[in-house]
Amino acid sequence: MASRAIEVKNLYKIFGPRGHEYIDHVKNGMGKAELNEKYGHVLGLQDINIPMPGGCITVVMGLSGSGKSTLIRHINRLIDPTAGEVLYDGVDVCKMTQNDLRQFRRHKTAMVFQKFALLPHRTVLENTVYGLEIQGVEQRESEKRALGWIERVGLKGFEKHYPNQLSGGMQQRVGLARALTNDADILLMDEAYSALDPLIRMDMQSVLLDLQKELKKTVVFITHDLDEALRLGDKIAILRDGRVVQQGTGQEIVLSPADDYITAFVKEVNRGRVVHVETIMRPLSGNPEGLAIAADTVLEAAARTMTGARINAAHVVDANGRPIGAIDLQMIIGAMVTPTSHNERQAA
Repeated sequence: MASRAIEVKNLYKIFGPRGHEYIDHVKNGMGKAELNEKYGHVLGLQDINIPMPGGCITVVMGLSGSGKSTLIRHINRLIDPTAGEVLYDGVDVCKMTQNDLRQFRRHKTAMVFQKFALLPHRTVLENTVYGLEIQGVEQRESEKRALGWIERVGLKGFEKHYPNQLSGGMQQRVGLARALTNDADILLMDEAYSALDPLIRMDMQSVLLDLQKELKKTVVFITHDLDEALRLGDKIAILRDGRVVQQGTGQEIVLSPADDYITAFVKEVNRGRVVHVETIMRPLSGNPEGLAIAADTVLEAAARTMTGARINAAHVVDANGRPIGAIDLQMIIGAMVTPTSHNERQAA
């Protein structure tokens, strides 16, 4: 079944007992500080509009207090909005009955948490089948499915271990196996890798990307780390103080930051791992030269391929293998360097 899209529309969240009374104040320009000072309510989210394509990884990124974890909890309605809609396949999750919401949470969504959220008295296998138990799946079938996913995430042989016998990275693999065993269309990952050491974190990112190529889940991934966002996100939305500052592909955000806040984020980014060769290629003149390099190849990978082949020039091909442009090593190296305009903008 094709993964279905999520769409967040005009979403507001005001924390406090009378949040609905102050929606118009916020819509008319009242900010977070004034709302808190005058009325003792906290503005969590303000006019959030983010389409999240089905079968893709949408990363919601921001610093602590930006509203990203509040946002993800609206998708499975762990938090009710003050105003707005969260649509899944055209149906507003915020208007579901309690029974429909229960079915939606059990069958359509799975969540992976930063703190693993494993049950300490249950083994790896028993933790992994937990969601299927709640769904009422027969034990033999649920264990068969769980064992398959335990193997897929690299934990074969650890089925009978308890969480306290596992490293942090292994515990997070259990959390991922549990989520995947549910066969939910939507995977919600709230700072899922933030507690892991850098190398283990990179490893878990690779596990997710490899699985996603096959599974095509609709993934919403929360992080405060730009490198993680750029590596994982088909699309990225950056939040600040409960508002969307910019959204787009990683390449769009790195090449065209919306304001000084985003510019500060992206100035140290390794552009060679983000920018695609099609962005910098020049038109073909004459016959294609050198190796064929796919249009969506990042600059660093193209440079590695070309230097390995000891060639200076190559041609870029589209998804059908047709030549569409030309590149050379000098162009690639030049494009990897942060433009001076970014530095000037930051200094200003």
